[in-house]
Amino acid sequence: MAYLIYSITLLVLVTGTVLYFTRNSWQHLLPDISQYSGPASYLYSRLPSSFASDMEAGLSSSTFDLSGNVSSGDGRAGLDDAAKNEILKIMKKRRMRFDEARRVYMEQRFSDNGIAADGRPKDPKFVSFS
Repeated sequence: MAYLIYSITLLVLVTGTVLYFTRNSWQHLLPDISQYSGPASYLYSRLPSSFASDMEAGLSSSTFDLSGNVSSGDGRAGLDDAAKNEILKIMKKRRMRFDEARRVYMEQRFSDNGIAADGRPKDPKFVSFS
């Protein structure tokens, strides 16, 4: 029995080593797995990195229009990555459109910074003269 286990282990190690050292000659025959959405595709999705890809990802609307940036050839990196990630999470989790998810995101940011939904500070010592 030990002889069989030893033989199988040695065969696997030798085969793995040969495949590793010759991978440049056979790796081009394998399909490109980056084009397939595997079972973990919902765990990670690449964030858009330009205004054009932000528009394609659904991060634009009539009230938040990025087409002017795209048509003028704006070379900046696009919208803030952290905000994009949070807004995309809200859009997927709550099944909302971009404008509604952006509003929810801003309300969360306001709340985290001590600002009420109407834009006034929650500080009890705040005095306003208007």
